[in-house]
Amino acid sequence: MNTWNVLLVDDHPLMRKGISQLLKFEPEFNTVSEASNGTDAIAEVSRSKPDLIVLDLNMKGLSGLDTLKALRYEGCTATIVILTVSDSPNDIHAIVQAGADGYLLKDSEPEELIEKLKVAMTGKKAFSKEVEANLANNEQNASPLTHLTERELQILQQVAKGLRNKQIAESLYISEATVKVHLKNLLKKLNVDSRVAATVLYLENETMD
Repeated sequence: MNTWNVLLVDDHPLMRKGISQLLKFEPEFNTVSEASNGTDAIAEVSRSKPDLIVLDLNMKGLSGLDTLKALRYEGCTATIVILTVSDSPNDIHAIVQAGADGYLLKDSEPEELIEKLKVAMTGKKAFSKEVEANLANNEQNASPLTHLTERELQILQQVAKGLRNKQIAESLYISEATVKVHLKNLLKKLNVDSRVAATVLYLENETMD
């Protein structure tokens, strides 16, 4: 059985303690560390390399969205699930765009929360029912490029210019390994299997905009 190290990020101690207690009943979830703000969360991710990050959206200081963006920008490949009270379409869209693996509401039943976190750890997206409904309403007219994170879109733009992985890494000041991770993710999101196909899709959608 796989076990996962978890980082809980929330500025409310009671919320962190409550989720931590829930996770301790599940053998799949291993070490649980905590952070009360985005800045500490980023430092803790570098230190403990968690497999799963449960991240609050509305925090003092660095918001959940900015924390998510910073982590993805730095190449963090952990599963990141937002846990929030907000079901705002704008928040949902921004979080999905930034590369979250899930968006769950804090009024979820404990059993549902645990089930969704386990789903996220299988590589699938984990959304509350209200969030799924919102995404379904917007899915039909959305460009496939809207599913990419800011960093993935930057890399796709470089690919479309004909740059290779090493050149992209140098231009974006990241490692070649990080480029490969992002490239793999964006190909999967675009449902294509080659750089050429991704470039064609990018150029088609850029022309339409």
